[in-house]
Amino acid sequence: MEWWVIVLIAAVAALAAAGITQYAFIQMTQMKALSYQQIFEAFEQAGARFRDYYEPLKKENVEIRSHDGLRLNGVVVKTEQPSAKWVILVHGYTTSLPASIPFMEMFREEGFNLLLIDQRRHGNSEGKYTTYGYHEKHDVAAWVRFIKKTYGQNCIIGLHGVSLGGGTVLEYLSLPEADAKFVIADCPYSDLTRLMHHQMQRLNHIPAAVFLPLVNVRLRKKAGFSLKQVSPVRTVQSSSVPVMFIHGTRDDYIPPSMSEDLFAAKTGTKKLLLVQDATHGFALDADPVLYKRSVQQFVREALAGAGNPAEAPEQAVVLPWPEKADYGGFELTEAPNG
Repeated sequence: MEWWVIVLIAAVAALAAAGITQYAFIQMTQMKALSYQQIFEAFEQAGARFRDYYEPLKKENVEIRSHDGLRLNGVVVKTEQPSAKWVILVHGYTTSLPASIPFMEMFREEGFNLLLIDQRRHGNSEGKYTTYGYHEKHDVAAWVRFIKKTYGQNCIIGLHGVSLGGGTVLEYLSLPEADAKFVIADCPYSDLTRLMHHQMQRLNHIPAAVFLPLVNVRLRKKAGFSLKQVSPVRTVQSSSVPVMFIHGTRDDYIPPSMSEDLFAAKTGTKKLLLVQDATHGFALDADPVLYKRSVQQFVREALAGAGNPAEAPEQAVVLPWPEKADYGGFELTEAPNG
């Protein structure tokens, strides 16, 4: 083979690799988020009139600054009767605070004030990259401080997060100042390296062993963090905060085995609810009665200090993870399944 042919092939391969790496990086950190209007329209196309429920509520727009100077947006919905109980609702990737509206009523019934937030780079909050909890956990901490400074140091604060929001609220527990009384993590990821491997290899059919290290280099250079720095399964091992994990058994985007791994690693009060036939982020839709009843019961027990140390899941689905060698030389923060 002529030398120039070899050089040409190498150049084309390099360009292809750079293109795939850039595509994966953008998909991971900079996908366009839906506007409030688009979210409400999606609800309405599905037959859910959440705009009619939300718009008449008495609410207050609030803003804070993040630890790195970003303007962060939120909406406060207070109870009719004075209450020191608060829940911060944290949405998933490419949505914004209206996506948290379906989860409001179960907490309002329990006498909680609500703070719905736009995560950085979503909705009306500033930001360039999504970092899967690396920076977002500090944003949650800033919102907790806002509540206590504005409404009183005696406030009792819980967290509810879905998908990216689930990972964010779990990562918050790694902070020394973490002050949540309970956490509800709906379809969270256990480890960012594992999640990206799954989504590249199984969902997008991109050789993760080749491209995941390249994406990781770009994450460090552009977004200022690496995959191994985000690992909720590591966080929950050392946290005493009561945590409930919820996952749909038909979730292909973030496998339910991730919540099983988190549940197994969690110390102290915990619960795992696997909702039969629910897809990603739709556990509440699949079985609203079970979801609501289970969450309200867990919250009551967590606040009363009476939660069982380890409650067995109602369903269990085991999805095997690839062997460690498949991760292309990545050092996992935890070994798969324990």
